[in-house]
Amino acid sequence: MTFIQGFLVPVPEGNREKYREMAKSAVPMFEKHGMVRMVECWADDVPHGETTDMYRATKAEDGEIIVFSWVDWGTKEAWQKAHKAFSEDEEMEAPAEMPFDGMRMTFAEFDTLGEAGPGGNSAYVHGYVAPVPNAGKDAFAEMCATMREVAIDAGALRAVDSFAPSLADGKVTDFKQAVKAEQGESVAFGFTEWASKADYEAGMAKMREDDRMPAPGSDMPIDGKRLIFGGFEVLLDTAQEG
Repeated sequence: MTFIQGFLVPVPEGNREKYREMAKSAVPMFEKHGMVRMVECWADDVPHGETTDMYRATKAEDGEIIVFSWVDWGTKEAWQKAHKAFSEDEEMEAPAEMPFDGMRMTFAEFDTLGEAGPGGNSAYVHGYVAPVPNAGKDAFAEMCATMREVAIDAGALRAVDSFAPSLADGKVTDFKQAVKAEQGESVAFGFTEWASKADYEAGMAKMREDDRMPAPGSDMPIDGKRLIFGGFEVLLDTAQEG
């Protein structure tokens, strides 16, 4: 199983390479303290929604795109140990210049609900954040398990769903605001990895035809109108770095 820190980051479109270099420079420090994997994904097809979307989640401004990313720490205990070590490590320094507005970066820690797939070199990711009624967590987990199975059968390399039962309030942005979470709701963060955008598009077509998919108009254990999602190109994946 995995324990994930999930992120949504608004980055000026022209700072793509600066952002990648900043993320890459942090890898040795994160690996030093037990990180399993870091994946940074650059927006390719992120829709604007009527109620919520990833742009509003980060209060994105004109000319900014969304980075969807995660850091896998393996276990919650490993993350807690690393978090403490960061504050004590004299080599830990913030970049002199950030290629984005850190005040609008949205991040949190998530326990894994389930994962599937053999993994592999991914180049495209479909990511989502969703509000989940606490009373409906089991129904959501069951739906996710089916969706992961369908995705892997359709050619996905890996699918992960995670859940945060409690989240701190952010000063400017946070995941609760991102999906307009209401009293009695928690937040889910998940993603599906694909070998290429072409594989993703072909796989999505197969998934839509799969009888295991929820029928249009059927009851869902989440409010789909507040679900935020998008398609992303993999910008950095430590599992693939030489």
